[in-house]
Amino acid sequence: MRAMDFKKLLVPVGAILLLGLAWRSGGWGGVALAGGAIVMFLLLHFNRAMQVLKRAAERPVGYVASAVMLNAKLKPGVTLMHVIAMTRALGELRSPKDEQPEHYRWTDGGGSYVDTVFNGGKLQSWAMTRPETAPEDDNSTQTPAA
Repeated sequence: MRAMDFKKLLVPVGAILLLGLAWRSGGWGGVALAGGAIVMFLLLHFNRAMQVLKRAAERPVGYVASAVMLNAKLKPGVTLMHVIAMTRALGELRSPKDEQPEHYRWTDGGGSYVDTVFNGGKLQSWAMTRPETAPEDDNSTQTPAA
């Protein structure tokens, strides 16, 4: 088993252990209190996920205010949900659906974009690309004579 598989089991096993300890120390009252705490924990995380997705639904897919700022804020290992919360937009999926690793792109108004690679929902790598600027034409900078 990989380390990620153990992390997925950690929360359910911890909840069962908490309920067992609650039963030993407080009987049904302890189980009710621990169960209420577990439900509150789950509701808080569900509410946060819904708020992030609600904000992201109001913006165009793959858009970010500043690709440079996104590039500066990214760190290896952050979740896709965290990146969506930072950008307030869903990323443009650039890889085949339901295939690992997942490639997403966020583009800003100036044409700069950040390509990200997520493996198992965690950020593995990213690269920022800026558009090439066309050389200025010497005649375009001069003002016409009146």
